[in-house]
Amino acid sequence: MAHPLGTPPSKIIAVHLNYPSRAKERGRTPSQPSYFLKPPSSLAGTGDAIVRPHGCELLVFEGEIALVIGERAQRVAPDDGWSHVRWVTAANDAGLYDLRHADRGSNLRAKGSDGFTPIGPRLLDARRLDPAALRLRTWVNGDAVQDDTTDTLLFPFGQLVADLSRLVTLEPGDVLLTGTPAGASVVAPGDVVEVEVSDGSTSTGRLRNRVAAGGPLAPYGARPASGPAERAAAHGPGQPPQPLLDPRTDAGLRSVAVATLSAQLRGRGLPHMSVDGVHPAATGTRMVGVAHTLRYLPLREDLFRRHGTGLNAQKRAVEELRTGHVLVMDARRDTSAGTLGDILALRALKRGAAGVVTDGGLRDSAAVAATGLPVFHGGAHPSVLGRRHVPWDTGVPVACGGALVQPGDLLAGDDDGVVVVPPDLADELIADCREQERQERFITERVTAGDGIDGLYPLGPAWRAPYEAWCARHDRSTGPGPDEGGHQ
Repeated sequence: MAHPLGTPPSKIIAVHLNYPSRAKERGRTPSQPSYFLKPPSSLAGTGDAIVRPHGCELLVFEGEIALVIGERAQRVAPDDGWSHVRWVTAANDAGLYDLRHADRGSNLRAKGSDGFTPIGPRLLDARRLDPAALRLRTWVNGDAVQDDTTDTLLFPFGQLVADLSRLVTLEPGDVLLTGTPAGASVVAPGDVVEVEVSDGSTSTGRLRNRVAAGGPLAPYGARPASGPAERAAAHGPGQPPQPLLDPRTDAGLRSVAVATLSAQLRGRGLPHMSVDGVHPAATGTRMVGVAHTLRYLPLREDLFRRHGTGLNAQKRAVEELRTGHVLVMDARRDTSAGTLGDILALRALKRGAAGVVTDGGLRDSAAVAATGLPVFHGGAHPSVLGRRHVPWDTGVPVACGGALVQPGDLLAGDDDGVVVVPPDLADELIADCREQERQERFITERVTAGDGIDGLYPLGPAWRAPYEAWCARHDRSTGPGPDEGGHQ
């Protein structure tokens, strides 16, 4: 392919390990970065095939962020390293683990084959980006397999440029591959790998490459070979992903009412954590999960043709869901068009979603309720989303029902509605909610017995001793139990 700057780079340099998630997979965390070279002839573009030679089985994809050098870098300081980067784009650092034995250490034939460094499709201006605020995602056949951010890199991008420039002059057009996160694995002919880099407001678009079957290698030279260790390294740890939410936190949030959580959040100076105007599609719904976000923008017909068709942001958001995710849709509280229907609700359920929250409209409301997926929405509406909305982007902070929701926030919902729970407050909120609900059960008993509420609700000093005695009797008769609570 033609190089983004018009001429081929003098070199492509790749980093071995840079994401903590990948280092954990590999079982080692380097104290300093290490590198290998890939030839410029390995460059390819979106749509180009990645060819696996006949006889090889271990073709591995690695979604990466590629930096294109814009200004000559020679002995630059870490604080100045980023200023020498001109462009940022997506890359796939493909490799044949069957040939790693042939050039142990250099990776020349394993990683340097023609077409084994696809980059693109669009270049992002590095001067407008925060290098610590980028997101890297990879899909195989539409399934999300890699998702990580650059805020916890072992070696920030500026440090990589500076480190290399101590001994190797980086020339304009040189490409630096900055490491892959956890999730890289083996692909086969017919598989499609897509990689995207974004910063919340702009994106490279998806670098898309299909794996193709090639002919046999010529009989001279090293032959494909692999043992158990190479196969294990190629396929990855083979372990299911860790739960998005600690099971104890999940159970704790389910054990308390959303109204109690709302009261406790307000007591901490957080009165705006409710997703206003949404209600469950089916009564008796309980929902707890981790936010994955989708943003709709107002309809513009010319832009809908580009952003609203095919595998648009709405469909991508559903396909990106992991077990335990709650898909949170920002539809600007416009309920005059649907933002979810029964087919996508069913797909979200099959992906393991814990629920969906939208401040927009819900189509096929009875059918959605029948799926069993917890769905909270602003109102039923028969229209498709194209009447009012353009599905725009995913994985960004959104405003849903007046609440700011970030990816990774916790959501809890019941018949009263939905609240956003900051993850770092979850454990203390659960403990305080349980205590509040315990007091409320005591107060309910006293009101039922005929006592007035003055000094009793909320619990005042005069009732503290009777309450503690009630707790002691309750604990002796039933035991405290880990999930005590649930006052509605």
